[in-house]
Amino acid sequence: MGLTALDIYKHLPKTNCGACKVPTCLAFAMKIAQMKGSIEECPHASAEVKTKLSESAAPPIKLVKVGTGELAVEMGDETVLFRHEKTFFHPAAFAGVVSDTDGDAAGKAAGIEKMRWERIGMIMAMNIVAIRNDSGDPAMFAAAAKAVSSATKLPLVLMSTNPAAVEAALKEVCSCRPLIHGANRDNIDAMVKLSVANKLPLVISEGGGLEALGALAAKAKAGGAEELVLDFGDQPLSNIIGHATAIRRLAIKKSNRSFGFPIFLRVRPGEETTLGALGVMKYAGVVAFEKFDPAVMYPLMTLRQNIYTDPQKPIRVKAGVYDVGGEPGPNSPLMYTTNFSLTYFTVEGDVLKSKIPSRVLVLDTDGLSVMTSFAAGKLTPEMVTKALEENKLAEKLPSKTIVLPGLVARMKGKLEELSGWKVIVGPRDSSGIPKFLKEFTGQA
Repeated sequence: MGLTALDIYKHLPKTNCGACKVPTCLAFAMKIAQMKGSIEECPHASAEVKTKLSESAAPPIKLVKVGTGELAVEMGDETVLFRHEKTFFHPAAFAGVVSDTDGDAAGKAAGIEKMRWERIGMIMAMNIVAIRNDSGDPAMFAAAAKAVSSATKLPLVLMSTNPAAVEAALKEVCSCRPLIHGANRDNIDAMVKLSVANKLPLVISEGGGLEALGALAAKAKAGGAEELVLDFGDQPLSNIIGHATAIRRLAIKKSNRSFGFPIFLRVRPGEETTLGALGVMKYAGVVAFEKFDPAVMYPLMTLRQNIYTDPQKPIRVKAGVYDVGGEPGPNSPLMYTTNFSLTYFTVEGDVLKSKIPSRVLVLDTDGLSVMTSFAAGKLTPEMVTKALEENKLAEKLPSKTIVLPGLVARMKGKLEELSGWKVIVGPRDSSGIPKFLKEFTGQA
């Protein structure tokens, strides 16, 4: 593990001057140990101490960036083995692999970029296009890289064990900041040279075991390559689980810098579901698919979304009034729910199924579900009354009628008393909304 607060404190000036905006040096040391501050904030620390503590306090897994602009992919920079310990920060990037022998590589790349879906208010998408040098021809590889980069704004991976082919491709796409894939025991020196000269991240690929992989990574790092990604090659399923877990554990628990890098996992055709899910759950920075059927990718992206959300920060939507199913009129139903994304989008979907234009009043309950927020005192009649007034809903609904979730039916009396509105108890489960709305509006 990294240095403790006491280890860091030993190197501080112990003046308690407050220049770091923390009252004491010990408190500042605790801040650094928790990775909430940097030694650079101390004006009295020597250059030697700053260098030493910066290296020790660096995240156990190196942050690696691929691509440029809004679609750039960041991987690594993780600090825990298990999500519940803190959170995972960078979702596994999904890459679609195209071949330089495919005459329509650019078209396939464009198709990869279009694989985007919205779920609970968040966009799920493919993240990277990987170009594989199946031809072995540097000129063909360079041409494919150029065509693909013109067809997509997604970051690129250049997959070739031929340094000459990589060099040729870099002349076309270096400014896109691609990830170079293919440094092995035979070409390590040439690949490191290309990585360092162009300031690009490099994948170290070695299927001979973790010891050999770590040795190659250490050699690349000694050669000046800082941003590395580890690929332990084509392995049986049990080995993939074991290697991925061992790499993460060595980096975080043992502070082994030779393994402190993200993982690149290549998925074998026919095993997209198994290996894709494994890569998401077992620490892959990039999961590369040769086949990317939307019917397979959507559930994998859903899994990724679920794994890589902060368990301490529920996904939420903005509080307010939402028109659902068209433009509601003065007699259209009004119902309310919480701002927990899964709750809201479930309600929205069921209102859409009813085909009856409605209004949904979303209340800020800190991202908690209906029953949880009610039990925690974050969903109250007073809150609903205030929201009705703030959104001036009485002006839009002369009937002053609101539907409350059936799970909190006990709020009915108090809400009517405070708001002066007529309160109707709705279904306990969202699935009952379509039938309820049709009966409520007389369209059953």
